[in-house]
Amino acid sequence: MDAKSWDERYAAAELVWSVEPNQFVAAECADLPPGRAMDLAAGEGRNAIWLARRGWQVTAVDFSQAGLDKGRQLAGDVAIDWVCGDAVTGRGLDKLDHRDGGFDLVVIAYLQLTADERRAAIRRAFAALAAGGTFLLVAHDTTNLAEGTGGPQDASVLMTAEDVLEDLAGEDFDVVRAERVPRVVASPTGESLTAWDALVRLVRRS
Repeated sequence: MDAKSWDERYAAAELVWSVEPNQFVAAECADLPPGRAMDLAAGEGRNAIWLARRGWQVTAVDFSQAGLDKGRQLAGDVAIDWVCGDAVTGRGLDKLDHRDGGFDLVVIAYLQLTADERRAAIRRAFAALAAGGTFLLVAHDTTNLAEGTGGPQDASVLMTAEDVLEDLAGEDFDVVRAERVPRVVASPTGESLTAWDALVRLVRRS
């Protein structure tokens, strides 16, 4: 989906995503001291808002202005820098403030791109990190298509933790986590089902 399609999707619903942060973002970031964070492909800003409320200086980036506008409304008086930009092409990202050497945290949650586009976005996100900064990605795992529930049904926009590590080949980092993780979701009848996500947490060395 392009930016126009996402604008239409956000405009057609009161809220596309939950107001609560993603469970893995919350769990993985809970132990990090607040600093400067970028939420790339922020959508309606649920993760950005959660981080900002915990004391982070947050830049929320998305190519859908409609999504960002909804996020700004949801945030209320919570201070967040909302930037309309494209993670793949870099359009609009020249507005980002890279003083002090970059961000202490970059979060990418459920960005759905084909392999070449994903690689470009992931490398761009990693490049925005300061030395010692944390890179955190959560995505629908490739195995979810056959073994899980929900999520995109297009295999070309799914990924594994190994794919993400390969995307960053040649970069200098320590791996904290790189694995498939279960996420419990409720069916319309209330039955508990399992979705499979890819989770990657890295720390940039230099």
